[in-house]
Amino acid sequence: MPCWYDGPLASFDTETTGIDVERDRVVSAALVVQETPRATPRTTHWLINPGVAIPEAATAVHGLTGDHLARHGRWPAPALEEIARSLAAQVPAGRPLVVMNAPFDLTLLDRELKRHRAASLDTYLGAHPLCVLDPRVLDKHFDRYRKGRRTLTDLCAHYEVELTGAHEAAADALAALRVVRALGHRFAARLDGLQPAELHTRQAIWHAAQARGLQEWFSRSGTPEAVDPHWPLRPGLTTAA
Repeated sequence: MPCWYDGPLASFDTETTGIDVERDRVVSAALVVQETPRATPRTTHWLINPGVAIPEAATAVHGLTGDHLARHGRWPAPALEEIARSLAAQVPAGRPLVVMNAPFDLTLLDRELKRHRAASLDTYLGAHPLCVLDPRVLDKHFDRYRKGRRTLTDLCAHYEVELTGAHEAAADALAALRVVRALGHRFAARLDGLQPAELHTRQAIWHAAQARGLQEWFSRSGTPEAVDPHWPLRPGLTTAA
């Protein structure tokens, strides 16, 4: 029987108006599904007109302007509903969901669903929660003493994964999926017997420990930033902003 990292995987990524999960909006998203490492990936892409101004800093990252989104983007409510249902469909299909820095993308999606559909991501998942694989958390745990940044671009370079068109949702999702496959092979001995469901549970623990370590470093360096220890979804506010 093939190991899970050689089996079916899905991967999700978003591009947004900024980095505030409570206030910023999704402008594009992609879901990539691949049944085996050699199979052709299947990609579903959403382009969304968020109905708010697109900051220049955001456009500089992903290249999407307000004018382009106004012309070609869909209204948020139906697009977000499709995204949530597509993610939920991965659970009965037996596909773990790869999400790079999951607390950002999944939390922002959750807040957008509350904003436009008056429903949380959990509402769409029902009794079958996602099984998430976060390459950032996995890499930090299995190679914790490696120095340097751990952005998706950095992980692709480290695991020798091609990344063409960084900061485009479909390209980033596919690259993250391939990083997880490469990471699985590199740490196969340490992953022996660990199935995705158990890895999901352990990642929540590992992420919390990683967050505590980063928070301690911020405190020592005088940085006022707070690090949220929750994974893969941050607790919700009473209402979405």
